[in-house]
Amino acid sequence: MDDSTATASEFDGALRLADWGVIRARGADAASFLHSQLTQDIVTLDEEQARLAGYCSAKGRLLATFVVWREGPEDFLLACSADLLSATLKRLSMFVLRARCKLTNASAEIDLTGIAGPGARAALGTGFPDAIWQCRALGGGRALRLPDALGGVPRLLFAAAAGAAAAPALPALDLSAWSWLEVSSGVARVTAATAEQFVPQMLNLELLGGVNFQKGCYPGQEVVARSQYRGTLKRRTYLVDSSAALTPGQEVFHSADPAQPAGMVVLAASLRPQRHRALVELKIASLDGGELRVGDVLLRPTELPYSLATEAA
Repeated sequence: MDDSTATASEFDGALRLADWGVIRARGADAASFLHSQLTQDIVTLDEEQARLAGYCSAKGRLLATFVVWREGPEDFLLACSADLLSATLKRLSMFVLRARCKLTNASAEIDLTGIAGPGARAALGTGFPDAIWQCRALGGGRALRLPDALGGVPRLLFAAAAGAAAAPALPALDLSAWSWLEVSSGVARVTAATAEQFVPQMLNLELLGGVNFQKGCYPGQEVVARSQYRGTLKRRTYLVDSSAALTPGQEVFHSADPAQPAGMVVLAASLRPQRHRALVELKIASLDGGELRVGDVLLRPTELPYSLATEAA
């Protein structure tokens, strides 16, 4: 079945995102502190927007990726993979120093719900965000429009105080379907298995608006800028279908050089036993011919939902 003709039972509904967590940054200096740490412009972020952002090591390697939004003048929420939240929060907290900013794990305070499919438009009504990364208040919570999956299937993140506001009434969405849509969106979320493996451009983060090259310094900024402007980028993330299930962190090999890894699995999903898909970071040159495999699993590159420059430097 093609993703663009998904049935309501397949890709239409909502589910609690247990594999996501939330960091809260609160205080008079919260915006400026986050602005100095992330790849994204946080100072100009208003309450009607969300933004994709990366948090890098000094070597420019992504420690985490975030969906960031403003809850109030001095209050920001950062959604990321739950399995790396504690380590990321600890590291970020080391750099607060004298800034008037308090960082906390807000995962128990904020419920995150994934919403997908054409039925979301009808269920949300005027609360449905029209544009990607737009935020709208909805029933005591906030609906954030995420990039659509391949085939134009809409995805949203609904955030609300735990127990304070129910997500819109929609059918239960299976985790495998949500994971499939996340992978098919081409937005590569960093998890514990892939932390510190990639500079932002390797995950196409700058193509998705997740890197602001005018905002000034942040950890790893020189490495990220050099990759962008000196033509040193030789790796990108691609969408692939595979002959069996994959796992983030697995190494990918090319038939022309089976002893040397050509890339790494970033995110993976399976939709029913016979359908498997992944976002895989690869050497650009490895797409020129030959076979890509993870062990005995064959990878077949497929179309991303956005344009991808593939020129090797």
